[in-house]
Amino acid sequence: MKKRKLGNSGIEVAPLTFGGNVFGWTVDEKKSHVLLDAFVSAGFNLIDTADSYSRWVPGNKGGESESIIGNWIKLRGNRDKLVIATKVGSDMGQGKKDLSRKYILQEVENSLKRLQTDYIDLYQSHYDDLTTAVEETLAAYEQLVKQGKVRMIGASNITPERLLRSLETSKQYGYPVYQTLQPLYNLYDRETFERELEPICIEHGIGVIGYYSLASGFLSGKYRSEHDLSKSPRGSGIRKYLNERGYRILSALDIVAEQFNSSPASVAIAWLLTRQTVVAPIASATSTQQLDALIKSTQLKLDANSIALLNNVSEL
Repeated sequence: MKKRKLGNSGIEVAPLTFGGNVFGWTVDEKKSHVLLDAFVSAGFNLIDTADSYSRWVPGNKGGESESIIGNWIKLRGNRDKLVIATKVGSDMGQGKKDLSRKYILQEVENSLKRLQTDYIDLYQSHYDDLTTAVEETLAAYEQLVKQGKVRMIGASNITPERLLRSLETSKQYGYPVYQTLQPLYNLYDRETFERELEPICIEHGIGVIGYYSLASGFLSGKYRSEHDLSKSPRGSGIRKYLNERGYRILSALDIVAEQFNSSPASVAIAWLLTRQTVVAPIASATSTQQLDALIKSTQLKLDANSIALLNNVSEL
C-alpha cells in the first residue's frame, strides 16, 4: 500500500484514518479493540482521537476514547507501528475553548497518560481559541516538540484568517508549523473547505485529514428518508442532508458503486482520495463490515467519468 506524507513532516501514513470518536460512545472497549486490530492488520496506521471524546455521552467526562486506544496499544505493544493523532482545546468542563499555553501544557500530560505513551505523533488544535494569541499557542507547541512529547502539530476548525496568521507566526519566530488541517469535508460538504481553506493548503503543503468523510453516515446510503434517521444515535444530525442535492449525490454514488461492484461508502471515500490536498480521510466504523467498506475504498481507482459525475452532482 502506497503511503502519503502528512504535510511537510516526512511522517508517512496509509490513506485512511480511523476516527476514534465512536470509542466509548457507540462502540465499547472490547469491540473497539477488535476494530483497531482489523484496521492495523489491513496495513493502516493513523488513528485520530481527541481529549474530549466522548464527553457528550451521559456518564462520560472525556478521555474515554484516548483511554481505550491506550489500553489497546499497551496490550498489543505496537506503538512504534502507529501514528497517533489527538487534539486539545475543546471544552473539557472548563466552559470554554482553550488553547492557552498553560492549558495545553497541562492537558498534553493527561492525553499522554491516557494513551499510555510518551509522545504524540500529531497534536492538533481542536477548536480555535480567539481569546488566545496564536503566538502563545504555537510557543506551547514549540516547548512540547523540543521536549519530544509531540512530533508535529495540526489544526482543526480554524478560519482561513487564523490559519494564515498561525503560518506567518511560525515562519517569523521559528515555531512548529501546522502540517495538517482537519476540516469538515466530504462529497456533500464541499464549499467552505474548497473555497476558503484548500488554496491555503495547496500553497503551504498542508495535508488534509478531513472529518465526517461520510457526512455522519449519510453518504453510505444508509439514510434515505426521515424514517431511516432512527437507525443510529447519529441519525438526528443527518436530516440536513435529506434534500434534492443530497438525493442527487446518493443516486450518483449508487451508479458508480454498481459500476465498480462497490458500495456508496467506498466510492465516497475514493472520491476524497482523488482530491489534491487529501492525505487520509477520517472515517469511523462500528462494525467490521463497515470497516471493510472503508478499507476497500482505498483500493478503488475511480475513472475520469465517475469523478466528473460525482463532481457535477455535488456542485452547489
